[in-house]
Amino acid sequence: MDLATLIGLIGAMGLIIMAMLLGGELGMFVNVPSILIVFGGSIFVVMMSFTMGQFFSAGKVVVKAFSFKSTNPDDLIQQIVDMADAARKGGFLALEEAEIASPFMQKGVDMLVDGHDVDVVKDTLSKDITMTTERHEFGASIFKSLGDVAPAMGMIGTLIGLVAMLSNMDDPKSIGPAMAVALLTTLYGAVLANIVCIPISDKLLNRAAEEKLNQSLILDGVIGIADGQNPRVIEGILKNYLAESKRGGADDEE
Repeated sequence: MDLATLIGLIGAMGLIIMAMLLGGELGMFVNVPSILIVFGGSIFVVMMSFTMGQFFSAGKVVVKAFSFKSTNPDDLIQQIVDMADAARKGGFLALEEAEIASPFMQKGVDMLVDGHDVDVVKDTLSKDITMTTERHEFGASIFKSLGDVAPAMGMIGTLIGLVAMLSNMDDPKSIGPAMAVALLTTLYGAVLANIVCIPISDKLLNRAAEEKLNQSLILDGVIGIADGQNPRVIEGILKNYLAESKRGGADDEE
């Protein structure tokens, strides 16, 4: 579970609800027409930009914003160095029984064990990285679109409310409800965009970048093993993926 996403969302919504309660009754901030215009309207407008399959696939992608098991690059490097050492001593078949948590790394190792050419392994894993990154970025783009559309739908609701209010100025009782629609749709649009959709889009892009870095690290490690490079050399190459303050080891010795 990603605590930053969960705490951030709950904290932001909690402060808004607290401000509403301090300003009066919570019920005064609930308006069904405004909800339909902003939430329903935003969903259907964004749906127009994608296919049904693409749109509903965002539901699977959003899970990564709240639940994502991040792999420490240091652990990946150590595992790759250990496998490189085993491969130099016992050949690629020595990697067959290795316990590998990363499906991407397992795929690369399986290809080495099966005797695939280095270029084939590199091309296959590189394509996998590209396709995975594109899928994640596509999911983020759906929430980015929702974040762009929601304020616009809020403005449309505001205009609807103002038109209704101005056309019934002779009826004082209708001014209040019409003004509520006008203001609350703007509020709902801002909340949906800035507290939900845009942060989730940004988090998904961060997850995509993090996974791409780990997969690129694994790719270089697998290629190094395939080329029979010294485990220490492989370790030095892979530590370039780490921040300078976290490299240590080979860098400190130099």
